[in-house]
Amino acid sequence: MLRAWIEDESARGTTGWPAALADPAIGNALHAIHDDPAKPWTVEALAKKANLSRATFSRRFTAVVGEPPLTYVTWWRLTVAARLLRNSDTALAPIAQHVGYSSPFAFATAFKREYGVSPGRYRLRHRDQSRTSGSDGGNAGHVEYPGHPS
Repeated sequence: MLRAWIEDESARGTTGWPAALADPAIGNALHAIHDDPAKPWTVEALAKKANLSRATFSRRFTAVVGEPPLTYVTWWRLTVAARLLRNSDTALAPIAQHVGYSSPFAFATAFKREYGVSPGRYRLRHRDQSRTSGSDGGNAGHVEYPGHPS
């Protein structure tokens, strides 16, 4: 049923995950990003993963996913970082390195721009919410982000 829905949505030209999953070239690039968020991705490197020219890849990725490739890379890195902040006691420097930032300062700046709070405050807020609710509602590692798959 899911496969039929994805094919139907892709045939309509829908953007987002259904279209991305149905597109082998874009799917290859997404898998690469997800498998190695720390890699210093460029549009050219992702285009090679998709076996497309740089310009064609960039246009197609943006049309299918709904945002440019490097914007998506940044979102993915910060999504992975948010999960690590919520679900581990790992220090900021290793988290920054794990998701591809050269310094904790660069990571903290990008994180605050995306989430509106510093990584440390994000971690504390999440822990405070977990304590007051007594549970994470079965969504450990789940990130709610409108317009993006979680």
